[in-house]
Amino acid sequence: MGRYLSPKCRICRRIGAKLFLKGPRCYTDKCALARRPYAPGQHGRIRSKLSNYGLQLREKQKVKRMYGVLERQFRRYFQIAQRKKGVTGTVLLQLLECRLDNVVYQSGFATSRPQARQMVRHNWVYVNGKRVNIPSYLVKPGDEITFKNDDKVKKNLKDYKELSKKRPVPLWLVVDEDNFKIKVVRLPEREDMPADIKEQMIVELYSK
Repeated sequence: MGRYLSPKCRICRRIGAKLFLKGPRCYTDKCALARRPYAPGQHGRIRSKLSNYGLQLREKQKVKRMYGVLERQFRRYFQIAQRKKGVTGTVLLQLLECRLDNVVYQSGFATSRPQARQMVRHNWVYVNGKRVNIPSYLVKPGDEITFKNDDKVKKNLKDYKELSKKRPVPLWLVVDEDNFKIKVVRLPEREDMPADIKEQMIVELYSK
């Protein structure tokens, strides 16, 4: 996956919504969007009315940035969602939520999705006892996620969990903090996913 090397807070300011890319910082007064709630750049304070297409495009960009996927991969998720039974928008979000890096983040063992992605890439994460270093790996109900049996890794996980204690764990995951385990008990439902996402706008954009 291509890396975004510019300041992450610019993304939130451009989109106008918190994407929680900086972990605990996003919950404090240091959050760039809270301090400067307008787009970056010299014309950022100028408000412009977006067209319907512009709103749809911004919603797609928001979800892409939130989960850390690029356009080709995001379009592939949409094509898979179209072929599956159910509401396309909900299935699309379900696929994104079931990514391994997102599961690690949602469990509270990582303070942000970029950090969770790095943990997976650095061989910290195991699925059903087998090492998996692919952040886009899709988990299934019944899967058990564990971490590398290393004292340094365990210490870091404890620290990350402490920093993430204000963030609730979704009901489709069961977390064993003492043994550093995550159990996927079911697929996520719409109420388990971010409420501020308007997935229908993304469906309308790709359906043109």
